[in-house]
Amino acid sequence: MAPIMVVRTTWRPDGPVDVPRTLSPLRHGPADPTIRMTADAVWRASRTPDGPVTMRLTWDREAVSAVAWGPGAEHAIAGVPRLLGADDDPSTFHPEPSFLRDLARRFAGLRFGRTDRVLEALVPAICEQKVTAEEAHRAHRLLALWFGERAPIAVGPGGGALVDAPRLQLPPDPALLATLPYHRLHPAGLEQRRAVVIRRVAARAPWLEAITGLSAEQAEARLRSIPGVGPWTIAETVRSALGDVDAVSVGDFHLPNLVSWALAGEPRGDDERMLELLEPYRGQRGRVVRMLELSGIRPPRFGPRLQPRSIAGI
Repeated sequence: MAPIMVVRTTWRPDGPVDVPRTLSPLRHGPADPTIRMTADAVWRASRTPDGPVTMRLTWDREAVSAVAWGPGAEHAIAGVPRLLGADDDPSTFHPEPSFLRDLARRFAGLRFGRTDRVLEALVPAICEQKVTAEEAHRAHRLLALWFGERAPIAVGPGGGALVDAPRLQLPPDPALLATLPYHRLHPAGLEQRRAVVIRRVAARAPWLEAITGLSAEQAEARLRSIPGVGPWTIAETVRSALGDVDAVSVGDFHLPNLVSWALAGEPRGDDERMLELLEPYRGQRGRVVRMLELSGIRPPRFGPRLQPRSIAGI
């Protein structure tokens, strides 16, 4: 096996950065094979314009250390500050009421970073459309295991590992996803509607990846032009890929109730009420939602929960 160059950097942010909480939206379930998170490190596999990469992030109170290997190593290392929210300044958020100020202090290191990898956010979001988290995470995991390759391993001149890393899987290559017939996706629990949408966006991957250079409005318009990609999927995508701190996932099963309960003491709400309550925080609505999700606040439960289903054997 040919040696693989290892690229390293140290980034010293201008304020606190909570690396696990900042990157946790990139993990789609505890068994996501494309990312591994521990108490003191995050390992992530990705496809860059220069090729695949594996990257490890570690941190202390002063700095974040990154090491990457594979053809995309230099590209990934150059993007570390953006990935960890260098373009996001939480200190500009001064909310009312007081409990939101308390949450802002509690989660002062929460940043909105950007991966600049649109399909790596968009495909998992499509997997999550109108199903339980368990179903969505299973579909995403199986797509990576079945149709993604092993992530790069750092190998030295003697053939030994230069970095002790877990074995990760790359997200599927969009060019491959675009060619897969529906019957190859069905066993992962994807019904025809979601499978068609995944193939549709994969077929237009270069055009969609280019939204990283567009304004937020232009990026959302381009995503919205794809049949099967609606407001919820767009918000989930631009939050991770573009670091959109204002993104709100309209159409979510649980979110309106959480926002209505936390901000108005109302145990149930709809999208219209949620947006009304979030309007005073426009420009930072995504941050409010993320803090509420992390806070442990939960609305009262009434009635049955959304139940998982299985279509793989149908």
